[in-house]
Amino acid sequence: MNNAVEICPTTAFGLTEKGVLLVDVREPEEFAEASFDVRNLMLVPFSQFEERYHEIPADRQVIIACHVGERSLMATYFLMNHGYGQVVNMQHGIVRWAEKGFPVKGELKRKSGGCCCGSNSGKHAGNHSSGCC
Repeated sequence: MNNAVEICPTTAFGLTEKGVLLVDVREPEEFAEASFDVRNLMLVPFSQFEERYHEIPADRQVIIACHVGERSLMATYFLMNHGYGQVVNMQHGIVRWAEKGFPVKGELKRKSGGCCCGSNSGKHAGNHSSGCC
């Protein structure tokens, strides 16, 4: 697999409902403010990712997520380069997840700068139509 597969929050939510592991790569202070409210959730902060990635099971499906999908995309590529074959990036992060009304613990505060809705729709394999998210 050469390109990271990206999925939208709607697809990610459905997969978490089926027991797929969601790995949040945001930092602890971000996680404490607001977190994904799913059964199978793991926090591996991006700042510690290279040292701790081995804690993520390589033998199961994994969704990587962050605030807007940038750090999680880098973490997804990192895992793929380290032999993880069942890993996908959740586009648009917890921001879009919360906008779609999916379960969140705490209150998500807006960060300034950047846009969570990049213009690369359809760029990576596995993308869904722009209407998905």
